[in-house]
Amino acid sequence: MDIQEAEAGAPPTPSMRREQFTFTGTGREYFGIWIVNILLTIVTLGIYSAWAKVRRNRYFYGNTRLAGASFDYHARPVQILIGRIVVLTILILYNLAATFFPVAGGILGVLFLLALPWLVMRGLRFSARMTSFRNVRFDFTGGYGGAFLAYILGGLLTWGSLGILAPIASQWMWRYTLDNLRYGDRPIDCDPRLEKLYGQFVMPAAVFVIGLVVVVVLGVSIFSLASGIGLDLEDFSSDFAVGGILLAIYGAFLPFFLLFVLVSLLYSAGARNVALSETVIDGQHLLASHIGRWRYAWIAISNFFATLFTLGLARPWAAVRMSRYLAGVTVLYSAGSLDDFFSTVKQSEGVVGSEYMDIEGLDFGF
Repeated sequence: MDIQEAEAGAPPTPSMRREQFTFTGTGREYFGIWIVNILLTIVTLGIYSAWAKVRRNRYFYGNTRLAGASFDYHARPVQILIGRIVVLTILILYNLAATFFPVAGGILGVLFLLALPWLVMRGLRFSARMTSFRNVRFDFTGGYGGAFLAYILGGLLTWGSLGILAPIASQWMWRYTLDNLRYGDRPIDCDPRLEKLYGQFVMPAAVFVIGLVVVVVLGVSIFSLASGIGLDLEDFSSDFAVGGILLAIYGAFLPFFLLFVLVSLLYSAGARNVALSETVIDGQHLLASHIGRWRYAWIAISNFFATLFTLGLARPWAAVRMSRYLAGVTVLYSAGSLDDFFSTVKQSEGVVGSEYMDIEGLDFGF
């Protein structure tokens, strides 16, 4: 398989070696880490959250394995703490300005919106450079313009078109996020095709339209039934009437919100399949994603309700469950020996190694 075929997103040939991602962590193990992180974060008024994030990432990275090796996370808690203090200070100053000097607050709001792509760019760079596999670090070379296109204009395009142009925004975001990644000095190419993204858009759009019709019909039927039996809030006390109105409002918006969440999950899973399946490492190694969209939506939604109904105690189980599923549906197809590939990367990896110390701790989980 040549580089041109790989860059075109061609399917793997039978001669390519299949390497499965796996996640070996357990909910019981992570619960111990999670509960200590929560308690210490509360006791320290949030300061320990930076250490908590490092412990969490080291656990999840260390338990994500590929070809007999695991990933590593190298960030220092102090780096993340300083980055969070800087951002928190900016947010406090913005809120004070918005409260006491509305005009200045508006100006600062615009400036913060313009600064958001820079924060995204630095956050992605920090996360990449703090990640390694087989003692070789990743890097991120994306610039401000790409982040502005992917995260500001892309968001405006999606909401402004009521989701119809979401595949274009997805193409921009995935291309920016993955096409600017480097493994050592080796390029990672990602160019998800728009027709494939729209192919993943059709089913969620149909679910949304059908769900919208069902919700509206049910809403009208319930309202007609209430009117038919002569139910009138004026017959009740004012407090009860206000409570009934609020309950009706929330009851009306909840189905729309749940429908939006379901459709978003279905589409994001399909977009991930397209983007990863058109990602090529060093022109020869192919990634692939095979998420079952309904399965993914079920896991995400059931995780949420399990966490909600257990007052958060099921969160470790939910996080491990999702990580295990995502690893299990992600594959790397290698064109040759991975050992030979990794050894050549290690020989040239020092090209970008000197930059790792000169970075901010802006790690927001983008």
